[in-house]
Amino acid sequence: MSERAAVEIVTLVISPVHAYEGRPSEGPRPDPGPVSRERVEVRAGLGLVGDRYFNHRAHRQAAVSVFAAESLDDVERELALASRLDPSFVRRNIVLRGFPVDGLAARRGRRGAVFSLDSGDGPVRFRAHRPANPCAWMDVVLAPGAFRALRGRGGVRCVPLDDGALRRGEATLTLLPEDS
Repeated sequence: MSERAAVEIVTLVISPVHAYEGRPSEGPRPDPGPVSRERVEVRAGLGLVGDRYFNHRAHRQAAVSVFAAESLDDVERELALASRLDPSFVRRNIVLRGFPVDGLAARRGRRGAVFSLDSGDGPVRFRAHRPANPCAWMDVVLAPGAFRALRGRGGVRCVPLDDGALRRGEATLTLLPEDS
């Protein structure tokens, strides 16, 4: 039996380079081009076309990261921020609103969940593998205290199981049976 949820794909991010490396006090490297996209191409077992982790052997089980926009809402409240945080700054590939994605990751002896996202071009399946832990850069690019506030809710790292496309906007997330 499948569980379905109406979600919104808030942001799609392709990062051609790793902008958050080195010391946070030195600031991020400049991005070579636009980061947020309206549409992304997904390739089974490889990741998102154009992303720095696409077809990298070391990242095959973690090529795509998915994040819940509600986690940023929580950080804004906890840190009493006066302005909204930009979801593209967490550098997760897919930012969703409407589903608790952190629960999809593999936990002690349990495989990660299989789920699909369909934003109108057909469903694309993913297997969640491990949590996408935040880094100290979050204190620099989001707000002081964001690194600690995001612990345990930094999203999940996944492998795509299908080729397809995703678009920003309304979508359906379907939690699939284990054997999918």
